[in-house]
Amino acid sequence: MLSTIRAKLLIVDDLPENLLALEALIKGRDRVVYKALSADEALSLLLQHEFAMAILDVQMPGMDGFELAELMRSTERTRNIPIVFVSAADRELNYAFKGYESGAVDFLYKPLDPHAVKSKVGVFVDLYRQGKAMQAQVEALKQSRLEQEVLLRKLQATQEELERAVRMRDDFMSIMSHEVRTPLNGLSLENQLRKMHLAQGNADAFTLDKMRAMVERDERQIQSLIRLIEDMLDVSRIRTGKLSIRPARVDLVQLVTRLLERFAPQVAAAGSVISYSGDASLSGNWDGFRIEQVVSNLLTNALRYGAKSPIEVRVYRHDGEARIEVRDRGIGIGEDDQARIFQQFERVSGSQVAAGLGLGLYISEQIVVAHGGRITVESTLGKGALFRVCLPL
Repeated sequence: MLSTIRAKLLIVDDLPENLLALEALIKGRDRVVYKALSADEALSLLLQHEFAMAILDVQMPGMDGFELAELMRSTERTRNIPIVFVSAADRELNYAFKGYESGAVDFLYKPLDPHAVKSKVGVFVDLYRQGKAMQAQVEALKQSRLEQEVLLRKLQATQEELERAVRMRDDFMSIMSHEVRTPLNGLSLENQLRKMHLAQGNADAFTLDKMRAMVERDERQIQSLIRLIEDMLDVSRIRTGKLSIRPARVDLVQLVTRLLERFAPQVAAAGSVISYSGDASLSGNWDGFRIEQVVSNLLTNALRYGAKSPIEVRVYRHDGEARIEVRDRGIGIGEDDQARIFQQFERVSGSQVAAGLGLGLYISEQIVVAHGGRITVESTLGKGALFRVCLPL
């Protein structure tokens, strides 16, 4: 590093021949010499360059060397430049004392001793280059420390993310096992009950009405399992960028009203009611299956967290886009939770009715975004929630 540092030297004298002679004496591969014929020229150079030292002639027309030195000492940029005065005046004039008062580090009399000049300049050049090398090392150490601090923060963030991922995995496995076990337990109990009736020859247990009820219960349990599997498959598709969207001409109002009819048994079982309002017809190019999936997730959440309150569904056109709103008057969602409920495996915290894998809103948002739209939530704790899906027409 030291070999690449070149020191800049400033020599000031009103006689060109003196400048040339001094330059020839002090020049070298590790230094660059700048010459000035006056104090004004020197000040201009001092503003443009960083000098390792300055050699000033004392007696110059206009501003002399002492005045130039005092200006240099009063300026932050040039305050620490070592100054060596050169004079042809008699020693009895006591210029040396005045030079040291002006901030000089040395005072030389003409005729100059070449060896003394070279030696003194060499010392200041070496000091400058060593100082620069040390400064560069200090800056490198500072930069290294900053990079290490950044790396440490990244490692800490990664560790926290990994810990969060592990917790999420454990929570997910616990939720998944519970969610899968629930419909499987129902199917298993139904099967055991039928086996018992068959073993006892109880034909009355298999009347048409009872068989119809059994089939409906089985279908609900099977649909629950299928929904869990489909959610997991959709998450995998989203992560790999393979979530398929197949747009076709769809009447959004018809899609939503058909879905509400299919939800009627679940609404009744939850002790709630659903009302629809909005446009009579609203068509656009969307993937009907995927949009139905989004609305189904919103209705399921409204029934789950709505505390048996009425649910309002609205479909309408606004500012060149189609909007679907699902509002409940249930437990609501806290402000902190609203920012994270669209993430994977997230559910409303503190809820006693939390169920499912926490994937519905995450998948719904990805589907809506894939359509070029957005999904938002407005909610206050204890006052329900309004989910709004906006789709470009």
